Amino acid sequence: MSALVRSSVGSLCAAARAVIPSIWRGKYFSSGDEPAENNPVTPMLRHLMYKIKSTGPITVAEYMKEVLTNPAKLLGIWFISEWMATGKRVAFQLVELGPGRGTLVGDILRVFSQLGSVLKNCDISIHLVEVSQKLSEIQALTLTEEKVPLERDAGSPVYMKGVTKSGIPISWYRDLQDVPKGYSFYLAHEFFDVLPVHKFQKTPQGWREVFIDVDPQVSDKLRFVLAPCATPAAAFIQHDETRDHVEVCPDAGVIIQELSQRIALTGGAALIADYGHDGTKTDTFRGFCGHKLHDVLIAPGTADLTADVDFSYLRRMAQGKVASLGPIKQQTFLKNMGIDVRLKRLHGGRHQMNACQSKPSAFPVAGFSELAWQ
Repeated sequence: MSALVRSSVGSLCAAARAVIPSIWRGKYFSSGDEPAENNPVTPMLRHLMYKIKSTGPITVAEYMKEVLTNPAKLLGIWFISEWMATGKRVAFQLVELGPGRGTLVGDILRVFSQLGSVLKNCDISIHLVEVSQKLSEIQALTLTEEKVPLERDAGSPVYMKGVTKSGIPISWYRDLQDVPKGYSFYLAHEFFDVLPVHKFQKTPQGWREVFIDVDPQVSDKLRFVLAPCATPAAAFIQHDETRDHVEVCPDAGVIIQELSQRIALTGGAALIADYGHDGTKTDTFRGFCGHKLHDVLIAPGTADLTADVDFSYLRRMAQGKVASLGPIKQQTFLKNMGIDVRLKRLHGGRHQMNACQSKPSAFPVAGFSELAWQ
């Protein structure tokens, strides 16, 4: 799982001192007995300070839960940190692409509610880009206030409107282009890896696209074949490409260009978290059925299809309109946001061991490195 952050060039310069050191240069919390100058104010610390000031002291158990077990809260804090670093504008839009069941944005909204004293003078609105009517209904059940009827208009670009449980207006769209332009934070979590890719194989005759055809030996079986000549999608392959097999996703390029234009025009940032690589992998197209690998050509329609995101391609598609940071591993991003807090004293000191360990755990909670995507 990698993360790519995009921010408008102007706002990046203004926010560099406040955001970059705590997020991207790997500074973590310091223990209480260290000098103040070595105790960086991370976004998680800000969140805890506001929470304590608003509701009073918290238990050690609640502290550990806040810091160690809720990456979604860290994302909410990241958005607030970016908003604060760029001048605390009077309004911002939170836009999620492919919000699934609405769980992630729901967690982020809870962070916004907990930090209501910080955001009280900010006009926030939620905008979900979702093409599935079924999923949008599930999202509405998860996120909206039941007592406020949903407004529906199937023929309108904004096909559904409502109010979240915390009183924030929320709208649904089928296309990113229909979302109102304005200062926005964009979230795409496991969104790009399900967009369709074109697959290409290098041959002595040049790049040839991989097609799917009926197996002439078995009438009800599919197989991969190579196109006999060049196809239009080959234009997306770099001239200096050294791999012998590549996957390109034109749809992802279109979306990145739209995001880049919007951020360059009105400000904001985008956070992209997905399974991916930085232009190094080759054949990543695969299927999953029942959480197990599944042949992509067998029983089509019964398995989920995915392909790793090429973040180097996304960077190229941004065309220099915005500053691009990353990709970095999700584990690194979460650690830099404060998830790997040094709580060894709370676990009995630096030499605390788990029952199954012969050496001290590298993380305050055993298994964090396995739970966080690499």
